[in-house]
Amino acid sequence: MSLKLCLGNQSFAFKSSVFVNAMNGEMLERAMPKGLPFVRTSGRREEVGSSTLVCRASAWPASNAFLQKVTQIGSASNGDALVAGNSPTQLKQEDLSMQAPSSGRAMEVSTSQMVSLHLPKPLSIADLTLPPRGGSDVRVAYQGVPGAYSEAAAAKAYPRCEAVPCEQFEAAFSAVELWLADRAVLPIENSLGGSIHRNYDLLLRHRLHIVGEVQLTVHHCLMAVPGVKKKELQRVVSHPQALAQCEQTLTKLGVAREAVDDTAGAAQFIAAHNLRDTGAVASARAAEIYGLEILMDGIQDDLDNVTRFLMLAREPIIPSLDRKFKTSIVFTLQEGPGVLFKALSAFALRDINLTKIESRPQRKRPLRVVDDSNNGTAKYFDYLFYIDFEASMADVRAQNALSNLQEFATFLRVLGSYPMAMSLMRA
Repeated sequence: MSLKLCLGNQSFAFKSSVFVNAMNGEMLERAMPKGLPFVRTSGRREEVGSSTLVCRASAWPASNAFLQKVTQIGSASNGDALVAGNSPTQLKQEDLSMQAPSSGRAMEVSTSQMVSLHLPKPLSIADLTLPPRGGSDVRVAYQGVPGAYSEAAAAKAYPRCEAVPCEQFEAAFSAVELWLADRAVLPIENSLGGSIHRNYDLLLRHRLHIVGEVQLTVHHCLMAVPGVKKKELQRVVSHPQALAQCEQTLTKLGVAREAVDDTAGAAQFIAAHNLRDTGAVASARAAEIYGLEILMDGIQDDLDNVTRFLMLAREPIIPSLDRKFKTSIVFTLQEGPGVLFKALSAFALRDINLTKIESRPQRKRPLRVVDDSNNGTAKYFDYLFYIDFEASMADVRAQNALSNLQEFATFLRVLGSYPMAMSLMRA
């Protein structure tokens, strides 16, 4: 679903779960029960520089609380730039005129105002365009929408950053590589759900460096549209891992579960569509952003629910010995008995502690064929090994260990040497 703006002979599409196109918006308004508030963009022609802005009416159902949040955001907004390719066009700020939602009539909002009031549009692989920098020194890309746990991790890692939402993990990697963002903060493992394999694969595919880590305690909340009671909920939506981490609570409630791309996106969805039979599992910040009411706090089955995030940059940091460092590497090994044992011995003999080992089949060459004349042909997975160890690359022990490892490795790459996270942070 999208809101489309036509500027001269160019078309700009704003994809979001809260927008529907103009024609569907009109049909939806007629189909909805009386009394349900709508936001409608007024159809008109407006001059912007030498171009003409042509907009048609569009409507989307929203809860009163969500509309109130939109109004609050708008009062603090200075207007956003609309970007298409490399040619930003500044839309002038217009007055916000709304009719009371209690009247049951449509609430009139100008198109340019609706665009400027809306939360940042997540980047995608198909659309890697951003408005001008908002005055922040550091732009940090993360996967999800505002209110996601990844956004909280980005704020903990870089407190004064401008967070840049991305639809996919790969879009966050690309945003940094293309200089649209300065850093990316992405999850790599969870204490309950395990490793995020997609990001391990992307670390190898892209040439970014790990420059730090953040360990964030995950605190799930059950939320719904204001006025809805727990007993009225028939289903709960959230990210698959969040639903799994709240299994016991959701089972007791007797609700159906539906998986979506991320936790904050689930909150955004039920708020924008005013779903009164649906709840969401997300962070307390997501409830605040989208005007939802928290029905239950801390509903995760295990209180020790921690997600580790990596901080990525285009350039590595210079390792030192003045604080505790961690180093991450990836390598492949020769074929033969005991080769993995010998590889790990390179660290054990130098008293270097391994904190993580992960294996992934190689994507380009997943199988290794071994021809044994006595037993026929055998096929084995050919693995990549990811290892984290507690030592800085400025430490002679680490340098010697990698030199020793190269005797057995057919491929070796240092993903980053960075300061260890020494404390847990709460979302």
